Amino acid sequence: MEIYVYEDEADNLYVHHDFMLPAIPLCVEWLDIPVGSIESPASKDARGNYVAVGTTDPDIEIWNLDTVDSLFPNAILGAGGSQNKQPDTSTEKKNKKKKKAAAKKINDTHHIDSILSLAANRSHRNLLASASADTTVKLWDLTTATCAKSYVHHTDKVCSLAWHPTSSTVLLSGSWDRTVVAADMRSTEPSARWGVESDVEGIKWDPHDSNYFYISTEKGILHLHDARNMPSKLSQTRPVWTLQAHESSLTTFDINPIIPGFLATGSTDKEVKLWNIADNSPSMVVSRDLGLGKIFSTNWAPDKEVGFRLAVAGSKGVVSVWDTSTNAAVRRIFAGRVPNIRVPVEGEEGKEDRIVGVEEDQSDSDSDSDEEGGDGQESGNESESDGGVKVGRRDGWESMEED
Repeated sequence: MEIYVYEDEADNLYVHHDFMLPAIPLCVEWLDIPVGSIESPASKDARGNYVAVGTTDPDIEIWNLDTVDSLFPNAILGAGGSQNKQPDTSTEKKNKKKKKAAAKKINDTHHIDSILSLAANRSHRNLLASASADTTVKLWDLTTATCAKSYVHHTDKVCSLAWHPTSSTVLLSGSWDRTVVAADMRSTEPSARWGVESDVEGIKWDPHDSNYFYISTEKGILHLHDARNMPSKLSQTRPVWTLQAHESSLTTFDINPIIPGFLATGSTDKEVKLWNIADNSPSMVVSRDLGLGKIFSTNWAPDKEVGFRLAVAGSKGVVSVWDTSTNAAVRRIFAGRVPNIRVPVEGEEGKEDRIVGVEEDQSDSDSDSDEEGGDGQESGNESESDGGVKVGRRDGWESMEED
């Protein structure tokens, strides 16, 4: 797990600190509340800077982002947490096989398979929702680090979650069973269910109109739905529009929270695309291969001052920040939509498509070139893309590329 610092004015992105995880991470969610325990509950009014991490293990780890060189998480949600551990006795040892078999059954206290998505409730700060490959969604009380409720709304892996922006008890969940469910978490039954043509990859509410939500799918299609149109059966699902955004899986997308109608998508086809979706007429503005491999994450900056910045990460294990306002097509369409946002003007000094990445250490680069032998052409191709992105690998990184 790496914690980055981005300095916009200095065009600087660097790793501030990191810590080791027990398994491959699959999802993260920022938290602003410390986690307590049954014996010592945390105050709901407390503040902090934490991250919840879901991995291929069934437990959720909570880490303090303000602590450097941490060896252990602050809390674990799941069977590995201290509140679920029981002292070993001879009787328990004799029944070890029975306990292992029971632990693999879906239950109301913890997950039994990989954690695929996490969503913190920003209104009820002590609540964290988790989605798992075990087909369940669980609601955690962070003040006691215990599971408050478990839900089985799907028949296959649940891969994405999103809390409603204004109705704070409504949670959207997407699954590989090709359905999306909206449920009031105070009830055990879902409120509505929508169907799509293939496995769901991601879901998000529209930050500018909370009546609408988006779904991305394995076939590269993006759907816009009106939550007020609830089909009585899956075959009657009718989206507002659909968009064939990519030819392969649409793994990630984000709606700009500052600039209306500005959408970014990323795919396993290695492309990042920017879209104008104003007036329900989506059209592509620009497409770029940023040299990051298969794209797994795209996120707009949440602050107005840097509203045009897009953070992108891919299978090469590198994070880059794209200042989309330096693209002429983006400026032409979006510059006037939000007042008082500074954007470059034509002819102003600066590089078109300014992209900030982590600079590779020069000594490491020289060492890598020597090991490669020859003129180092292969190393150069890895570290510089057409967009000028520095994507050199750090020592010990194992690429997720499938060449």
